[in-house]
This record gives sequence, structure tokens and C-alpha cells, in this order.
Amino acid sequence: MKNRVYSQPLALLILLLIGLQASIAQELDTAKAEKKETFLNHTGKGFVLKSEDGNYEMQIAARLQLRFAVPDDQDPVTFADFRNQDQRVFKINRARLKVGGHAHKPWVKYYFEYELSRSLLLDYRVMIEKWPWLNFKAGQWKVEFTRERFISSGNQQLVDRSLLNRKFTVDRQQGVEVYGNLDGGGVANFNYWAAVLTGMGRGATQNDDSNMMYFGRFQWNFLGREVPFSGGDLNISPKPAAIIAIAGVTNTSPYTRFSTSGGGNLSGFEGTNDGQYTVKQYQIETAFMYKGFSWSSEFHRKNIYDNFDEIETDLGGFYATAGYLAHQSFEFWPEPLEIAMRYAVVSPDLEIDSNKQRELALAFNWFFAGHKNKLTTELTRFTFEDKELPQDNELRFRLQLDISF
Repeated sequence: MKNRVYSQPLALLILLLIGLQASIAQELDTAKAEKKETFLNHTGKGFVLKSEDGNYEMQIAARLQLRFAVPDDQDPVTFADFRNQDQRVFKINRARLKVGGHAHKPWVKYYFEYELSRSLLLDYRVMIEKWPWLNFKAGQWKVEFTRERFISSGNQQLVDRSLLNRKFTVDRQQGVEVYGNLDGGGVANFNYWAAVLTGMGRGATQNDDSNMMYFGRFQWNFLGREVPFSGGDLNISPKPAAIIAIAGVTNTSPYTRFSTSGGGNLSGFEGTNDGQYTVKQYQIETAFMYKGFSWSSEFHRKNIYDNFDEIETDLGGFYATAGYLAHQSFEFWPEPLEIAMRYAVVSPDLEIDSNKQRELALAFNWFFAGHKNKLTTELTRFTFEDKELPQDNELRFRLQLDISF
């Protein structure tokens, strides 16, 4: 009788504990399921945090470039640079923080990029990309004038961009843009970009006068597929993709060149008056990729008119770059290894045909995780010609580790 009295409460206690344990387990499973919906994941875009309904997403990524160069890292600009360069350089070339994603709707996108080593806000822009054929952008970004400059430095096939970059890039500007893809099927596949910009370069908060920078680019994807703004054919494209593009820019400002630092002037253009230089330039571009082989080229012309001294100067140049993941053809070739070559010529003044700067570069990329983690070695030969000076040359070696996370 006594055992029966004690056994009933004990049985109830056991049942209560079992029920409590089941309830706790269920709550933990529910919490885990909810955690999966909002957990911070890592993808090719970096660390990704998103809301449960998918209307908000933030991608956070960082990139480092470690570079060694001899005899110097900078491209020679004048004849004297060949004589003065004799250094050993090891540096953190880039340290970038990138934040992007969408807000309110998946087609309302945003992007920020910050250079940590120099404390520079590089990019800040908002994009409305609801329809493939009609998109809008506002803010500060690298204008899509040239493929070489628009491709991220982390996605290049060589350590850095060619000799043409200094003289012809439009770089980062502030303004508004409309762009899109017009796909009529097959060869009827086109991209377009049109922008109105301040024309004062990165970080400028106002224009120097009422003249704006006007930019346009038209691209024909004649094989029905776009060539992405990235170096090489790392995905081993089973079908060929190719483009022909033409782009133009006109601008009146105190500047004849642009860079990450903002507006500046080419050698020989020392004036800094508001509206001093009217610059008109265009370029014709090609790109191709297929089964591990990639190609790109640009042909440039640039006219600079000094409105104060009434002097006109025409510049020209072109480059061609080719790369190949040679394991597609040779069994002994390592799969992660790409070979790439570049040839570039710049004419600082087309009226003086003997004045030319040339660049011939050979590079090897070892991809640990695509462009996100790679080791690049590069050997470049520069030659410089001037009608009043003897020809000179330089051989440069660079080694670079690029890692994103």
C-alpha cells in the first residue's frame, strides 16, 4: 500500500520530466530552424546576412594585396624615371573593405567600397535593377569607359593595369547613369550605358563650372552572350562569348587625367584653372573567351584642348592581353596555372610619331580559389623613345598575393 502511494507521484514526475524534455527539444529545433534563416553565411560575395523574407541582404567582404617589386613598382612616366628607379618594394598595395547588398526589395541595390590603407571612400552608389533592359545608378563609381579600368584590380590577369591606364582612364566619377541589356536573341544582344557626371574625379563635392562630363558606351554581344568584367576564363566556358564595344567621353575641367586620388594632370599640362581643358576621347574595345582562353584589347584616341593657351594635343594608344589555362591542351600543365601576356603602346603626342612608350609583359597566375586567392608573378619590359633623347628601357619583376575573404 505504501509503495503504491509513492509510485503514483513518481510516475507523474517522470511523465512531467519527459514532457518537459520533449518541449525543450522542440523549442531548440525551432530555434535552430529560425537561426538557419538568418545565420551569417559566407559565399563568393563575402559574409552574407539577410532577412527571413529576403528583402534585405548585406554582403561584407575584405581584400588584401601584398606586392613585391624590383627595381620599382610604378610605371615609368618620363625618361628620367628610367634613371631614378633602383629600389626594392614590399608593400600592402590595397586593403579594401566592401559592403553591398539590397534593401526594401531585391532590385534596390547598394554598394560601398573603402580603401583602408589610405582612408579613401572609393565607391558609394545605389542601383535600381528591376528590369534587365532599363537600370538606374546614382552615386560615385568607376565609369564603364574601359574594360581594363572597370575590372576590379583583384580580377586582373596581370599584377596591375597597363601603361594606357594613366593617360586614358576616366576612373571614378559622381553622377547618374542609365544602363541595361537589350536581348533580341542570338546576334541581337546589346548593352548600353549613358551617364551625366561631374567630371571632377573621386571625392569632388562640386563641379568647377556649369560643364558636365558626358559618357556613353554601346556594346554588341554578337555571339549572344556577354563577356563578364573579369580577367581570364576561369570557368572554362563551353560556348564562346565575344563583344565589340565603342565608348566616348567629353569633359571640361581643370584636369587632363583621373586616378584613385581624384583629378590630376598629365605631364606637360600644368594649368589648374577652372575649365582650362576640354577633353574628348573615345575607345574601341574587343573581348573574347572560350575553353580557358581569353582575349581583350582597347584602341584609344584622346584630344586635349587648352582653352587658356589655345593649344591642342592628340594622344593615342592600344593594348592587347591574352591568357590561357593551358591544362586544356597539355596534360603536364597544372590545372590552377594560367599564363597571360600583354603588349601596350602609348603615343603621348600623335604629331611626334617617334615619341612612344611600350610595354611587354608576361605573367603567371596560380589560382588557389579563383581570383579570390591567387599568386601572380610578372616580368615586364618597358621602352621609352623621344626625338631628343636616346632610347632607354627597363626590366621589372613583380610578385603579388591577392586574397579576399
